[in-house]
Amino acid sequence: MPTSPTIFWFRRDLRLADNPALVEAATLGDGAVAPVFIVDPRFANPAGPARAQYLRASLEALDESLGGSLIVRYGEPSAELLALARELGSTCVVATSDFAPLGLRRDEHVARVLAGEGIDLRYVDSNYVVAPGIITTKSGSPCRVFGAYRRAWEMTTPPSPLEAPRVHWREASGVGLEVLGDASARVRPRYFGDLPDGPPRQTWRAGEVAAHERLADFVTVAGAYGELRDAPGEDATSRLSPFLRFGALHPRQVIAATSRVSGGDRSFATEICWRDFYADVLFHNPDSVSNVLQPAMAKLRVDRDEAAVRRFQVWARGETGYPLVDAGMRQLLDEGWMHNRVRMVVASFLVKHLHLDWRWGAKWFMWRLIDADLASNQHGWQWTAGTGTDAAPFHRVFNPTLQARRYDPEGIYIRRHVPELASIEAPQCFEPGGGGLFSPASYPAPMLDLNAERLEALARFAQARSG
Repeated sequence: MPTSPTIFWFRRDLRLADNPALVEAATLGDGAVAPVFIVDPRFANPAGPARAQYLRASLEALDESLGGSLIVRYGEPSAELLALARELGSTCVVATSDFAPLGLRRDEHVARVLAGEGIDLRYVDSNYVVAPGIITTKSGSPCRVFGAYRRAWEMTTPPSPLEAPRVHWREASGVGLEVLGDASARVRPRYFGDLPDGPPRQTWRAGEVAAHERLADFVTVAGAYGELRDAPGEDATSRLSPFLRFGALHPRQVIAATSRVSGGDRSFATEICWRDFYADVLFHNPDSVSNVLQPAMAKLRVDRDEAAVRRFQVWARGETGYPLVDAGMRQLLDEGWMHNRVRMVVASFLVKHLHLDWRWGAKWFMWRLIDADLASNQHGWQWTAGTGTDAAPFHRVFNPTLQARRYDPEGIYIRRHVPELASIEAPQCFEPGGGGLFSPASYPAPMLDLNAERLEALARFAQARSG
């Protein structure tokens, strides 16, 4: 029995295959590895019940793949890793690099603490095809727009995915995964009010095996991705985002599998590139988690009074009277997920029709989405809100009725997620209130006039740009 195993610190890489950090851990010493996941309250508390539930399922799947050897600890990582190293006599810890602001500060602190005790800490690889900070402009500065980043990104050649290493797993004491269900320390913003807080009704499969099965299913239809990806009523998107969020898949594996598909590979690779781009933007602008990326937009006037809070809650419940917006928000409540095209529509509605702070919407998404990724979420919201990387930010105001007509022409998505409109055919089901004279009494009337609020939004953006 090994006496001095290497500790492998699982974080957002909950898989065995194509895990270069795990491969390195297995080559050290005599190959024995103690696998640990640490529930850090600073990271767990901002996650709502949906993401906590999915993380637990992902860890249960990982533990099964480890033969029941996963060690779960709860607390501050440096203290827990130091205690585990002393318990096992370990002198080395290996983990996949993290590039998010809080993760970087945590990892620097853990490295200092462990180094002070003579324990080597190695960070290997990343959760991206191209790690943040690698791609720059010709002058060496960070890319500020997606087009320039994508051109450089497409010139890179990611390594082939690695097989899972052969490992002797070392066990140790730990806590149960029920700690992830403890909501006592989670603080909800006041504007959430009494919004629904339970886990989604739909159960998502989790773990590495489920991830590869979903990827295999997607590959069979990926050729049509570019044509159908914006149609929320079609099952044409990958639905791989939860697996990528928790690392049951590495994006390299996705690129390798879809690159052999004609037609859809370039469109889908672009979506993976957006994920890398937003991580890069956040890496270079860590304060953009909560501050606008475009300084000129810092003075954009938004509403924050009690009436604004009530409007936010109407939006979050999916009761705005605009069917596509309501369908998206109810899908979020029911599934813990939302179609990407609809995410942009509901975000635009919150910022440019309700005149609310994009951070309110971003925080609700982080609370409800099982695939909530800080970089993609915050910068997706900033792009739609006109405060981020969009080259033409404030002129774009999504009209939910026109978006529904274009991308859900049969009303499949709307009628699926808004039961009151299930019997209302297209095009009536697209209309505010669900169809004018055909509107069911159970569906809310439209809460605002789209054109009037669009003009108000443009006036506020013009005012902000003028200083």
